[in-house]
Amino acid sequence: MTDPDGIVSSYADQAERDAEASVRPKRLDEFVGQHRVREQLELLLHSALRRGSPPDHILLSGSPGLGKTTLAMIVAAELGGGLRITSGPAIERSGDLAAVLTSLAAGDVLFIDEIHRIAKPAEELLYSAMEDFRVDVIVGKGPGATAIPLDLEPFTLVGATTRAGLLTGPMRDRFGFVGHLEFYEPAELQRVITRAAGILGVAIEPDGAAEIAGRSRGTPRIANRLLRRVRDFAEVRGDGVVSLAAAHAALAVYDVDDLGLDRLDKAVIRALVDTFGGGPVGLSTLAVAVGEQPDTVEEVCEPFLVRAGLLARTPRGRVATAAGWRHLGRTPPAPGPGQPALFGIDPDAP
Repeated sequence: MTDPDGIVSSYADQAERDAEASVRPKRLDEFVGQHRVREQLELLLHSALRRGSPPDHILLSGSPGLGKTTLAMIVAAELGGGLRITSGPAIERSGDLAAVLTSLAAGDVLFIDEIHRIAKPAEELLYSAMEDFRVDVIVGKGPGATAIPLDLEPFTLVGATTRAGLLTGPMRDRFGFVGHLEFYEPAELQRVITRAAGILGVAIEPDGAAEIAGRSRGTPRIANRLLRRVRDFAEVRGDGVVSLAAAHAALAVYDVDDLGLDRLDKAVIRALVDTFGGGPVGLSTLAVAVGEQPDTVEEVCEPFLVRAGLLARTPRGRVATAAGWRHLGRTPPAPGPGQPALFGIDPDAP
């Protein structure tokens, strides 16, 4: 049966979002991992509650899927205020931001995702809002333009960014608290998966949870997604229990290997090794070889491949490391006379 209007896909996407929302922790004591950031936030929020004033503005940085949005929701819940959510790309004009800011009630939390992509005029308007809880709205154009000052209710801004280096200095300096979220350890992800399974009503065994955690690339969002896919497999082709065997079989069906590499990740490594002899090769050429856009390869695949030690970025292009060769079951080439070892390979090693 065809689905010309995409209705089935829409329902599936909504179901995924609902499932993801249902397993989000609601309070700090429910949040797994990120111990340092969680402790620092706890001190910040509890101190503000005792004083009866909004806490300093908060900036959260880190890779996608580590919990920045969840922590913003927790901040609002802990403070007992409302939460407004928007994103940097959605704020194209200063008037868009002014409309959001003037609608905030006292004690509310404004969450701006990808805040490094906010438009420059809106960013400059945000400076006075963060410091003085005031904005100047420009009415009219040219010599007759008039600035009307508007007072804002005290609020807390929570900004999230995956690329903290793109934030301007004036913007970064206006945040009183900056927290960086790290990738999770497998034991922490196993706790995340076990908790999510309990909320979703999924029967899961410890070794099944451990297997999923080991392939989740240190990211809770990926762990929860893989849990739902293994649950589907266990319900359709098994006894409904997420066991080690069910996890192995399901992740093989979904083409997720032992390190957590998916189809595109493996295509990038194979192209480097098999097509280009290990590299170096330019990003655009590599993207064409795997049939993807350069931005997708650079922003989706490469961060994990580099972190896993399978790929390296060099001034001449992308290079497959010795670990990348071995992950494909290939023998890394030995360096020629006078050449350095290939990323840690000892040329004299057997």
